[in-house]
Amino acid sequence: MKCIVGLGNPGGKFVGTRHNIGWEVTAELSTRGGGPGGKSRFDAITREVVLKGVPVILLEPQTFMNLSGRSVGQIAKFYKMSPADFLIVCDDLNLPLGKLRVRAGGSSGGQKGLADILQVLGTDAVPRLRLGVGRPPGTMDAATFVLAQFRKDERIEVDLAVATAADAAEVWLADGVDSAMNRFNVSADQK
Repeated sequence: MKCIVGLGNPGGKFVGTRHNIGWEVTAELSTRGGGPGGKSRFDAITREVVLKGVPVILLEPQTFMNLSGRSVGQIAKFYKMSPADFLIVCDDLNLPLGKLRVRAGGSSGGQKGLADILQVLGTDAVPRLRLGVGRPPGTMDAATFVLAQFRKDERIEVDLAVATAADAAEVWLADGVDSAMNRFNVSADQK
């Protein structure tokens, strides 16, 4: 059993925001896996699917971003999952819009939902897939920026990034984190 965790904030006002791009990826994966309805458990919405022959729980914590570790900790304990069984999908201000980066571990890079998950699991060796949402313009506050919706002119690029991120998640499931990193990470000249 594997678990792909899409990070976001619950509530209609957060739909389509930069911070909720992780949920867009889990929605795409749910569609690919047959689109089952979600269940409310583990302080999250969960969907059980099979992707690339692997049973997967798609997890969307409903605790707001900064407490995402609560859901991950509950599901890890219930299913006796190790940190390597998770792929955390989240937004990243430090990547250009639409670019992806897969990592086997490391720091949270300032992403508070990811930081909470690392703290709850007690390790930074948790695979993650970051999607670039760009930098705030001018002097705009980062929190305001990530809670804003994507502009209409960004949506095509975002939709493509979400589909590509779902592809990367499927490679992670089928072939492991190293294969996903080799196929999907941006190089320095693509930044």
